[in-house]
Amino acid sequence: MRIRVLAAVAVLVSAVVHLKLWFDGFRDIPMIGPAFMLNAVAGLVIAVALVVWRHWVPPLLAVGFGVSTLGAFLISATVGLYGVHEMWRGAWVWTAAVSEVVTILAAGLALLEDNPLRSRRRPRDRTPGRGANIH
Repeated sequence: MRIRVLAAVAVLVSAVVHLKLWFDGFRDIPMIGPAFMLNAVAGLVIAVALVVWRHWVPPLLAVGFGVSTLGAFLISATVGLYGVHEMWRGAWVWTAAVSEVVTILAAGLALLEDNPLRSRRRPRDRTPGRGANIH
């Protein structure tokens, strides 16, 4: 559960950064403003789901959130995204980038722990005297 909480906090940090930047003027940029607000709302929903819903879906959503958010920033910082060319400077940029890397790693680990394809059964104990037939 600790890894899910770490992932939830990381998602929430990214969401808060995007909400703060939205209030700081990104809301006025077409396509980017709505994307930042969507990021903030989705981040809150995913963070809550990670903590309250013990299923593999929330970690999968969190990985997707981290990859898409960090990926969008990388595109913006290299070739530009909808006319916005970001730079790797400023506390908010680094806070968001680090939180998204932590999101990807922590949610990825949580997803591996909650893998629905992995058997949850423990191997049967074969020690003598505990159900084993010895002749």
